[in-house]
Amino acid sequence: MTDDRTPSVSTADGFPTGSGGHDPEVLRQRALDALLTARARTVTLTDSVDDGELTAQHSPLMSPLVWDLAHIGNQEEQWLLRAVGGREALRPEIDGLYDAFEHPRAARPSLPLLAPAEARTYASDVRGRALDILEGAPLHEGGRPLERAGFAFGMIAQHEQQHDETMLITHQLRTGPVALTAPAPPAPTDAATLPAEVLVPGGPFTMGTSAEPWALDNERPAHRREVAAFHLDTAPVTCGAYRRFIEDGGYTDPRWWAPEGWDMVREHDLAAPLFWHRDAGQWLRRRFGVTEPVPDDEPVLHVSWYEADAYARWAGRRLPTEAEWEKAARHDPATGRSLRYPWGDTDPTPEQANLGQRHLRPARAGAYPAGRAPSGAGQLIGDVWEWTSSDFLPYPGFVAFPYREYSDVFFGPGHKVLRGGSFAVDQVACRGTFRNWDLPVRRQIFSGFRTARDA
Repeated sequence: MTDDRTPSVSTADGFPTGSGGHDPEVLRQRALDALLTARARTVTLTDSVDDGELTAQHSPLMSPLVWDLAHIGNQEEQWLLRAVGGREALRPEIDGLYDAFEHPRAARPSLPLLAPAEARTYASDVRGRALDILEGAPLHEGGRPLERAGFAFGMIAQHEQQHDETMLITHQLRTGPVALTAPAPPAPTDAATLPAEVLVPGGPFTMGTSAEPWALDNERPAHRREVAAFHLDTAPVTCGAYRRFIEDGGYTDPRWWAPEGWDMVREHDLAAPLFWHRDAGQWLRRRFGVTEPVPDDEPVLHVSWYEADAYARWAGRRLPTEAEWEKAARHDPATGRSLRYPWGDTDPTPEQANLGQRHLRPARAGAYPAGRAPSGAGQLIGDVWEWTSSDFLPYPGFVAFPYREYSDVFFGPGHKVLRGGSFAVDQVACRGTFRNWDLPVRRQIFSGFRTARDA
């Protein structure tokens, strides 16, 4: 779920132990870089269209872009200016307007929202004050929970990047002229020789984290999981493979569908992923305002959990569990450690993962050999969010921090877990432990999947 959540501010000490060993000045610079990177992206997404496009609602599933812009500023004001800095509220009268729980997305255009110029000024004013607070905030281990290891600053950078992803989804849904462009991602060099699947040996591994300083509450705490041996697709399922499912009658055969998914197919007359259509015998798709042939070797995108599950059943396979996905992505059998990322503990580079809106599309299956996990699976970080079979549930020992509305209120069978991040995710909001979740009907998100089978 790209973040749309507004807190009831609390600074109760739910920050787990284990975040020591982080140099406060290194974290201060990291927080500054993350905040500046997020804001540069926000500016790109909002300055690329005119005021009419900013205030329009391009889909009832999404907010007007101008709502996201002011919401970003309001969250930063609540957490960094008020909660961390102890500053007097700048615009307390707008808190309710930008409370996502109070106003569903479809209703937000009718609210007395800040106009584009006012929203930009507000967000900029908040940012300037937040950077002043960051400069003097004590980030040492013994500090207040929100300041410890720079957590609040990392949380806000992640929040902004999550809304940047939300705004990019809105750009994909809008039907106006092309507003965003980007180069194509790198082509794979050894895709033809890659095995179709990898074997992940059975045994225990450490899932989640207690040490990542900016990990969010649902990623915590680290705990041991036992996972039986299984096979996993080396790369995400491609458009070409998914097209074969369509052509074999996948959308007309109820055998492959969960009952609720079959109801969705019939109610909405679904026949392909969102944004696909058939013309003159060829499958085409709309991507950020451009209509183009569907590329067979690119991971399929904009499919719901029900579609992913149906494809897996049709293929004689299944979706991996969340624990299986994380073991394939993080477990290093040579050392027994769980890595921060599939390739190791270092932050992502452009050679390892497709992140940060750098390319505006997934890379072809088999790309980024430098980013492959010890299991041999690739593209586990970036490219497409990957549906798992798991419900979104708390880990053993979960503690809500710093507010219940981030994770706790979403736990249960109504939401399915996605892992790995997409090309629309920034590295600050994407790691081997990061958990995303959404309703199984969602298709507008940048979601794909890979399949598994028992060993």
